[in-house]
Amino acid sequence: MTSNKTIARIAGLLYLIVVLMGIFHLMYVPSKLIVWNNAAITYNNISASESLFRLGILGGFVCYLAFLLLPFVLYKLLKNVNKNWSVLMVVFGVMSAPLAFINFSNEFSVLTLISKAGSLNTFGITQLQDQVLLYLGFYNNGLQIISIFSGLWLFPFGLLVYKSGFLPKILGILLMMGCFGYLVDFTAGFLSPEYNKMAISKYMILPASIGEIGICLWMLFIGVREKKNML
Repeated sequence: MTSNKTIARIAGLLYLIVVLMGIFHLMYVPSKLIVWNNAAITYNNISASESLFRLGILGGFVCYLAFLLLPFVLYKLLKNVNKNWSVLMVVFGVMSAPLAFINFSNEFSVLTLISKAGSLNTFGITQLQDQVLLYLGFYNNGLQIISIFSGLWLFPFGLLVYKSGFLPKILGILLMMGCFGYLVDFTAGFLSPEYNKMAISKYMILPASIGEIGICLWMLFIGVREKKNML
């Protein structure tokens, strides 16, 4: 029978893949290629560094594949804490992956436009550049929808961590705060186009980031404490 410490370290490894590939796909690659207010520069950047753009998509696939597996491993670790909350954690967690895989079609459309630019005589170069930025905008909109479930799963996960007795309570609190941070971030961004320009928008999901990186490293390098009585 696999010990809780081993299960925790498997979960930590999957979480590390999610974190590293997520940073590469969602932060590093866009920072190098995308200029949201300039379609021409964005088009030229992706055309000149198409391999980096493709690696970014591949990194995204790896990220969400690991994220699809992660809730099931965590369920095995945490189901004895509270089965109902564990099931809810899995349901909210796995919903992100199929949405993400569907959303990748927008990035594939960008590749189609760029790779077949010479044969797409319907578009002038300016229109083609605008189309590329439009599909990237569609992809970004998809990420906003995915962020709802990225937040929702953190509440049952955080609650289970808090109640477990073998994982740090402070990380559970941060994860639960992260849930509300994601939901507020989505709602405010949806209702107010000016929200992303506000200083507070940069800190809204900070508890989630600290909690997720913290629980990832704790499970990977420490595993679990000696079991206490379950609630």
